[in-house]
Amino acid sequence: MKKQILLVGLSTLMLMACQQKPDKVSTLSGLDPVKFSTEVNHSQTNLYTLKNKSGMEVCITNFGGRIVSIMVPDKDGKMQDVVLGFDNIDDYIRIPSDFGASIGRYANRIAQGRFVLDNDTIQLPQNNFGHCLHGGPQGWQYQVYDANLIDNTTLELTRLSPDGDENFPGNVTAKVTFKLSDDNALDIKYSATTDKKTIINMTNHSYFNLSGDPSQPATDHILYVNADNYTPVDSTFMTTGEIIPVKDTPMDFITPKAIGQDITKYDFVQLKNGNGYDHNWVLNTNGDITKPAARLTSPQSGITLEVYTNEPGIQVYTGNFLDGSIQGKKGITYNQRASVCLETQHYPDSPNKPQWPSVLLKPGETYKSHCIFKFSVYDDAALEGAAQADSTAAE
Repeated sequence: MKKQILLVGLSTLMLMACQQKPDKVSTLSGLDPVKFSTEVNHSQTNLYTLKNKSGMEVCITNFGGRIVSIMVPDKDGKMQDVVLGFDNIDDYIRIPSDFGASIGRYANRIAQGRFVLDNDTIQLPQNNFGHCLHGGPQGWQYQVYDANLIDNTTLELTRLSPDGDENFPGNVTAKVTFKLSDDNALDIKYSATTDKKTIINMTNHSYFNLSGDPSQPATDHILYVNADNYTPVDSTFMTTGEIIPVKDTPMDFITPKAIGQDITKYDFVQLKNGNGYDHNWVLNTNGDITKPAARLTSPQSGITLEVYTNEPGIQVYTGNFLDGSIQGKKGITYNQRASVCLETQHYPDSPNKPQWPSVLLKPGETYKSHCIFKFSVYDDAALEGAAQADSTAAE
């Protein structure tokens, strides 16, 4: 009898548990994982959370391989979310954006959406001023990656891109591995293989506002770029094929300066053409992952981001086309220049500029790209010391 009563009691408790709504287990950044669970083209989307022993948290959705939030401490020890994005999967699907995305097959622009491969002219979608931008309108930022949460600090995403995907040739298997270290570095490794000659150029498109308050512009952020040269663009944001010095121009960030210092000097044609900074810098690092490619600091929060990469270039984009029409996490309106993107890459339109580093991938080869976003806190004295070190290294 007691056994029957016990069974009835357990059944009742189980029934009650089933009838209750699932617990809302929010992330440190305030995201609800339930709001990221849906199906896109018969593939499941979810939110994955990485945490380290230092308390840093990174949230990633496998829809587009997007970094949704990055929580790091500011100079007062308060945790701040330093990237733009949405707090639900519906907005990522409904509103065209590149927020936090793993871009492929080809990050940045290809002129007129055309390139020649083995004497065949391949025509890609033209989705940006007559050019192909970020792999086309259905690039990988709008596709679902297969996700494998290896442990609390590591997420591996895989994308199987069929031959003819946005008209790019070859069946491509691409991987993006995010690993969070205890020294607050987010290590991102990209790899890809193909069964037919193709082109590959992957990057992460996070929009950073290191103050933690994207309602305010990021033009006060101090930027250092380890580059003596850059690739100028025309009025359609396409590289001209030139590589020219930054010295004595507003493009010079060898000596760190506020992004807003020169950004509206439209008498300098490159800032007019780019509507601000939207250019590729030719890095001095020569593929050395141990040398900083760029450094960004918020004077308000003290949060500093250092970027390391084996890539030859980095695109600095200052949120010039954010226009207040998009509301992101916590209902915050994203106005012009609310962020800074630091996209490690091969140069834009490299398939049509043979004098530049090649983006060709052949069967039997493996494409590899590496980027590290390392976060720390700088006080004024430390920032001044870093600036002096950068200037000395540049001499």
